[in-house]
Amino acid sequence: MNIALQVKDNANFDKLYIAFELSNKKWKVGFSNGQKRRIKTVQAKDWEQLTAEIKVAKRKLFCKNDCEIVSCYEAGRDGFWIHRALEQEGIHNLVIDSGSIEVNRKKRRAKSDTIDVVALLRFLMRYDTGEHEALRVAKVPSVEEEDIRRLSRERERLISERTGHNNRIKSLLVLHGIAIDKITDIPALLPTAKACVTGYDLPMELRAEIEREYKRYQLIAEQIKELEKLRLERLKTPQNKTYESVNRLMQLRGVGYQTGWVVIVEFFGWRTFKNRKQVASCAGLTPTPYDSGDSCKEQGISKASARLAINVYGRLWSSFPGYG
Repeated sequence: MNIALQVKDNANFDKLYIAFELSNKKWKVGFSNGQKRRIKTVQAKDWEQLTAEIKVAKRKLFCKNDCEIVSCYEAGRDGFWIHRALEQEGIHNLVIDSGSIEVNRKKRRAKSDTIDVVALLRFLMRYDTGEHEALRVAKVPSVEEEDIRRLSRERERLISERTGHNNRIKSLLVLHGIAIDKITDIPALLPTAKACVTGYDLPMELRAEIEREYKRYQLIAEQIKELEKLRLERLKTPQNKTYESVNRLMQLRGVGYQTGWVVIVEFFGWRTFKNRKQVASCAGLTPTPYDSGDSCKEQGISKASARLAINVYGRLWSSFPGYG
C-alpha cells in the first residue's frame, strides 16, 4: 500500500489547468492537475507573481516542466489583454461567456471567489476532456479588430447621454408647467420663460441648471457629429477589408452607412458563422420556448446581445423585400 501511494504521488502530469477569478485589486487563481487543486491569491496585474505561482503549482501538483497549460477566465471589464498575455507565454487560454456557467438553483447559496474559481476549474476540465457544452468560449478579436468597434460603440453611448440631457431639461421645465417640442428652442425660450398659468419667472437656480444641462447637450451633439464625419471619411478611403465590406453592404436597398457599419463591425468583420442560426443567436434574436409537461409557450426572443446589435440587425432585416 505504501509503495502504491508513493508511486502515485510522484507521477508527472502532462497538463496543468488554471482558472482566474478577476477583480480590481486581487486575482484568485485556481490550479489543478486533474486530481488535486491549489488555490492562491495574487495581486491584480502582477505578472511576475503570477508566473512564480505557476512554477510553484507545477512542482506542488507534480506536473512536468514542459506540461501543457490550459487556462480560462470570464469575459468582463478586463477585456482581452490577459488572454493575449497568457497566449504570449505559451498558455492556451479560453475567454468564457459568464452566462454559460451553470449555477446552483437553490434560493440561498454560498458565494465567494474561492467557490467560483473551483467551479470554473471544474467546468474547464470538463470542456477540455470533450464536453464542449460545459462552457461557451468567446471569440477573441485582434487588437485592430477590437479598436475598429470603438467608433460605433462610442456613438451609441453618446446618443444615450444626449437623450438623458434632453429628458432632464424637459423634466425641469415641466416642474413649472412648461412644455417644449424641440430642445433647440431652449436658447430662445429660457430668457423669457414663465411658469404656466401663474406666470412667475423661472427661479434663478433652475434657470442656471438648465443652461448647464444645455451646454452639455450641445457638447455631446458636436461630438456625435464629429464621429459621424470621421466614419464617412473612413468609408471614402477604406484602409482595410472591414471598411470595404461596409461599402459593399451599403449597395443593398435600404442599408445606409449607420446600419452597414455596425453590422459589419459587430458581426461579420471579425466573427465567423457556420449558419444563420449562429447569426441570430449572436444578435439575440433566437426564440426562447418554454416546453415542459403540459406547459408550452414562447417567451419571445432572448435579447442575449447588445441592444445596439439587436436594433441594427432588426433594421437590416426589415430592409429586405417581403419582410413581414
